[in-house]
Amino acid sequence: MLDVIHLLPDAVANQIAAGEVVQRPASVIKELLENSLDAGAKNIKVIIKESGKTFIQVTDDGIGMTERDARMCFERHATSKISKAQDLYCIKSMGFRGEALASIASVAMVELRTKRKDDANGTLIVMEGGELKIQEPCSCNNGTSITVKNLFYNIPVRRNFLKSNQIEYKHIIDEFFHAAIPNPEVRFILSSEKNEVFHLIKSSLKNRLVALLGKRYESQLISVQEETHLVKISGFSGKPESAKKSRGEQFFFVNNRFIKSNFFNHAVTSAYEAMIPSDSFPFYVLFLEVPYEKVDVNVHPTKTEVKFQEEKEIYHILKASVKKALGQVHLAPSLDFEHESFLNNLKNIENTKISDNLKLKITTGRDFQHSNKVDKFTTRQSVSQSEWKQLYEILESKNIDEKPKQKTIPEQNTEIEEKWQIPENKFIQLHNKYIFTTLQSGFLVVHQQHAHQRILYEELLSLFKKENNPSQKQIFPEVIEFPENDFQIFSEIQENMEHLGFSFDKLGKRTIAINGVPAGIKIINVKEYIESVIEEYLNSFTSQDTDLKENLAKAISLKSSVKSGEILSKEEMSALIDNLFACENPYYSPKGKAVFLKVDKTELDKKFE
Repeated sequence: MLDVIHLLPDAVANQIAAGEVVQRPASVIKELLENSLDAGAKNIKVIIKESGKTFIQVTDDGIGMTERDARMCFERHATSKISKAQDLYCIKSMGFRGEALASIASVAMVELRTKRKDDANGTLIVMEGGELKIQEPCSCNNGTSITVKNLFYNIPVRRNFLKSNQIEYKHIIDEFFHAAIPNPEVRFILSSEKNEVFHLIKSSLKNRLVALLGKRYESQLISVQEETHLVKISGFSGKPESAKKSRGEQFFFVNNRFIKSNFFNHAVTSAYEAMIPSDSFPFYVLFLEVPYEKVDVNVHPTKTEVKFQEEKEIYHILKASVKKALGQVHLAPSLDFEHESFLNNLKNIENTKISDNLKLKITTGRDFQHSNKVDKFTTRQSVSQSEWKQLYEILESKNIDEKPKQKTIPEQNTEIEEKWQIPENKFIQLHNKYIFTTLQSGFLVVHQQHAHQRILYEELLSLFKKENNPSQKQIFPEVIEFPENDFQIFSEIQENMEHLGFSFDKLGKRTIAINGVPAGIKIINVKEYIESVIEEYLNSFTSQDTDLKENLAKAISLKSSVKSGEILSKEEMSALIDNLFACENPYYSPKGKAVFLKVDKTELDKKFE
């Protein structure tokens, strides 16, 4: 019998390793930036095309390499940063595994040019699919320049799993931030499609953050400083008013290495307790200096997950440090006339004693009924006395002229065309989350949030098919300065949002003014709403083939729908059910979650024998 176990060829072994180290273009940029920083570079330039899928170039003025080192760096487990096993327990460099360049070269076309300061000539190395194609002297500047072309060209399956250019670009920006923030003494340049996105000069940490995130952060930064025998903590946390409904502006660095830690994130969030809403996330950039021998960064190939010997103790120190910093600023609540409809609320105080049938319109501000007078797309809004009077008259005339009738689910829904008879106004709201109603054959339970998401989703798709959707002008346009990654996403969806009725003006490189929203919408915090839609839009992508309009409709419907926990009147529940079963697909929410549950009487009979 022949032997069946054999050694894998080096090219195959490198591609397997690349599966862990090189997941997307941002992974390449991360590894190359770390190598540049380890080489002592003071000037680093990154150039990308098609979000790094076809072209990545990282150039630095570091120490450079000899001809032999230039060739050896593409071998697996070849590194200059550790030499013995004990070194793994005291990692001081950014990279150390010796897998990065070998993995990158196995799945792309790589060109390296490098030269040391004292050498007359540099060295050119060209690799394709892990094979050496060219090795020769060349003329180049001091330092190292690595160009990576056609990532995953020899592994089409991996290339097909890459997301859209906007998603991949966002990941690149994230990695650029992770390198640029902890190294303000280094000059960084990022160019995309021949446009200079960032030109970061040598500066302080505060100025570096403002250059990356925007000028509005200049007044939001609170210094955090604490030093103990276990850890030294420094950096900035944001004032409570800078908290957002979306994640993305939380940065932890351990010994200047970016890490992810839900445990430490909880410590910081706990320090903001009672200062920000429970569903908001504070901004922070915090640096933890821990003795190298007391932290293990060799946990995962991406090196973003680390272990600490005194993790619980550091948690408490971190929480106390942030809380102390917040307390020293003497933060106090203030009225925000820009974000709260303060004056409108004063005018509407006398409306708090209106009838039960109308009272919930104030709290929810939504009308689900198909009516030309009330836009189905509305979100929270304050209602004037004249409008309440008009609504009251409409409901009164309806109560007089119309007799109670049975609701019938449209026959077009083939799976439910048995015509369940739903009695008028026979609804119960369970836990402010589910709508319960009886049927001839049993009962129906509807998830109110999922149902409204489905209704809004299909309504938005229908709006995309119409021309000139009306816009409601803002009396005081709201100005938003986006971080670079969010601005790229906004640029992609701007035209489609304007088609729905939003109106924008560009004021600066990454600054826009919101002049209008779709007619019928009055959003309390327009800035927060747009930011939330962008995040949801980004998270909704599943592949490059995702339809942009469908994705935007999904994002807006998820952020604009009635939420679990909101109290609905019987009229609102009735209209919600009506609109749900008028949808083409009432069974699932835009995210694929079940909308309703039907229980037959026969099932109940079996339960009770």
